[in-house]
Amino acid sequence: MAPEKQTEKAENTVFVSTFTDGILDPDKQMLGPVRDGGTIIANTAPGCWGPMITPSLKGGHEVTQPVAVENTEPGDAVAIRIRDITVTSIATASGHDEMIDGYFLGDPYVAAKCSNCDKINPETQIEGTGPEAIRCINCGEPVTPFRFAHGYTVVFDKIGQVGVTVDKSIADRIAEDPKFYSACPESSQQASVLVYTPADLVGVVARMRPFLGQLGSIPAVRLPDSHNAGDFGTFLIGAPHEYALTEDQLEHRTDGHMDIDAVRSGTILLVPVKVPGAGIYLGDMHALQGDGEIAGHTMDVSGTVTLQVEVVKGRQLDGPVLFPLIEDLPPLARPLTAEEKQRARALAQKWGLSEIEKSAPISVIGTGGTINDATENGLNRAATLLDISVSEVRNRATITGAIEIGRLPGVVQVTFLAPLLNLEQAGLVHFVQEAYNID
Repeated sequence: MAPEKQTEKAENTVFVSTFTDGILDPDKQMLGPVRDGGTIIANTAPGCWGPMITPSLKGGHEVTQPVAVENTEPGDAVAIRIRDITVTSIATASGHDEMIDGYFLGDPYVAAKCSNCDKINPETQIEGTGPEAIRCINCGEPVTPFRFAHGYTVVFDKIGQVGVTVDKSIADRIAEDPKFYSACPESSQQASVLVYTPADLVGVVARMRPFLGQLGSIPAVRLPDSHNAGDFGTFLIGAPHEYALTEDQLEHRTDGHMDIDAVRSGTILLVPVKVPGAGIYLGDMHALQGDGEIAGHTMDVSGTVTLQVEVVKGRQLDGPVLFPLIEDLPPLARPLTAEEKQRARALAQKWGLSEIEKSAPISVIGTGGTINDATENGLNRAATLLDISVSEVRNRATITGAIEIGRLPGVVQVTFLAPLLNLEQAGLVHFVQEAYNID
């Protein structure tokens, strides 16, 4: 059962510095509520690797405690304006992972297990550094279910523009005070991945471009946070641990775990409301990422985030809808310039066509067990949202947009120029006018 509707007075600003244990549970009390039009300010903890090597965390990530939004019911949507994302970590470590057989029950992100005493999700302690530093508090054995196949430690400049990977001696020095260098919030329970001291890449320079890997509303069924998506979520179907789901139950997800690099400061994200209060949560901040996150992980960091929420009554969504920054749009999906419109009108008139279509960009998120499944999911969501056929979406995404990969194995953006008339009928036109200054 969902929790009773919140009756507390809504706050203009809700500050968040507490975290879940990795499980998004619609039956648990939320913070807030925040008022419609109000602000959520959060201090986030690193996402993937820290929680992955902390067996007591059961979701693969460590996201913020959800915040209720006033006057929201299932069938509504919440528009989230990302006002600011600031990286606070001085350093982090990451890389391509390997799962270690015998150290988990079915799913290493959810059900880590001590191979010696068989304890599921055991509490741990840190002894020294390196891949065996995380040890079971019950028996003292190394317990983490992941290790680096190829990893690196990286430091960031103070103004948040670049990162540089460092050698083993520097990584060892950073590991002497990992909580400081990671800037991990005090209430976070994760062990810092900096204690692993990976250094397979040295002197590599990367441009910082921070975004949120997790941002959304809580699902209508209890889910591990990193599995609130159609790709990772499939790992739960028929799983041998307590968070197993059926295929039908997975439909209650909200796809808050997107790993889409366009979910950054200045964008507008619409998320579905599937429980009373919505439950806005966030985390898994990344300093940067290339499309696809092909290594499985990127540079997870701590940071501060400012969000502003707006309730959209009666706008039922199955999954997220994004209005990216113009520079993040595929070239074909960018709004037409005044010169392009003038040329198009002249061409149309030359051929006897009286009008050209008024359009604006939209990016509909799709998820599934594979990239193909995710694409089909996104196409169907876009067609339903705009009341057009899937074939029309296919054509529009081909000639005025693109299918962009957020994360392998199955998160995509179906991005294209949509007719303003359909956007207006969908109740979305004021978002595109705001995002792209379209009249």
